[in-house]
Amino acid sequence: MQDRTFRSLRGLEKTASTSRVLNLAALLVRNADNPAHAANPFFVADPLNGAVIVRHRLRGSEREGFTDHRYSATKLIIPFAREDLGLGGRSVFVAEKGWREAFEVLRGEAGDLERDVAVLEAIDELPSLDPFLLREHLKRRSFTISPSHFDISGPDLTRMQRFVGTEIAKLIELAYRDSDGLEGNINRLVEALLVSKSDERLEPLRLTLRLEKENYQEGIFAWKGFLYYKWVLNTLWGQVKDVFAELMRAKVAGIIDSATRSEIEETKLRLRTKLERQVRAVRTQLKIYDDVFAELTASGNALGFRDFLLKSPDMFLTLGEGCGLISHIATYWRYQFPHGRTLVADAGTLLDILQDFDAGLGQEDAPPATAAAAA
Repeated sequence: MQDRTFRSLRGLEKTASTSRVLNLAALLVRNADNPAHAANPFFVADPLNGAVIVRHRLRGSEREGFTDHRYSATKLIIPFAREDLGLGGRSVFVAEKGWREAFEVLRGEAGDLERDVAVLEAIDELPSLDPFLLREHLKRRSFTISPSHFDISGPDLTRMQRFVGTEIAKLIELAYRDSDGLEGNINRLVEALLVSKSDERLEPLRLTLRLEKENYQEGIFAWKGFLYYKWVLNTLWGQVKDVFAELMRAKVAGIIDSATRSEIEETKLRLRTKLERQVRAVRTQLKIYDDVFAELTASGNALGFRDFLLKSPDMFLTLGEGCGLISHIATYWRYQFPHGRTLVADAGTLLDILQDFDAGLGQEDAPPATAAAAA
């Protein structure tokens, strides 16, 4: 691998699952003593279960390798050494020309090639690799994969804990009101909620939510998903506002023809409208969660909240896709135009960025799936 992914792999060693990266190598190490992880692996071929999967924004030369018109792709990287990602590895883009032949070489002689191909093609359909969206999408495709593959990454878990602690403090007080030393235990309870393993400390919470044991894991997963998306969007709103403020001010360096200038300005206007629509749709869906959670904490309506959680996986795909698109736009815009730098790019680069965002947000006259699901 001769691109920047090769040089940045070492920085992924402590990352498990984020919106842009699924680090199966890190998850393999983290779950070395977890038999369920090995019993239901991500892939049939063992070399793939130590892979790193990245949502990669394609450069101009890389797009030529695809038959369809796309701006990003799923990149599968097989490290040369799982214990040291800095040594690099071999890689292939899902759906590029001839990718199946290259993939077959990477995975070795293991059986059931079609199953592993189908998993990667399913992943490639998603705009984001966040663990909640990924788990629900693959579950709907009837892939049996251990939940331990869908943990929040360590750094994200640490950053998320304070937000979640504030968010669910009232419910923890309700569930553990008769427990000693509640205040000192809140952080540990939040951590127990956010990891995938069962924990007896959460039994009072299960009883408060009136979740039967067979539904408990699914209900908690749904709850974690909504908390995760609320946290992600809470951290992104400032960047999204920056995109709205800076979008129309971005300029082209040098002289360009009138047709290109018109195309850039028209794309800016269309993109702003689509992004506003997407933000409204995501906020609408999160408000559904906020309302039912408020009813639980204010009046103790556990049945309403429980029923919401058990039905909410239907909302994950649309909510996750919406959050993934917003996250991609906000973070890539700031990457391309860092704070303190002028909002200037050459015509090709600027149009490329705008068209990428525009294509990801879908047709202008079609309501997003998030809005429909939230109605």
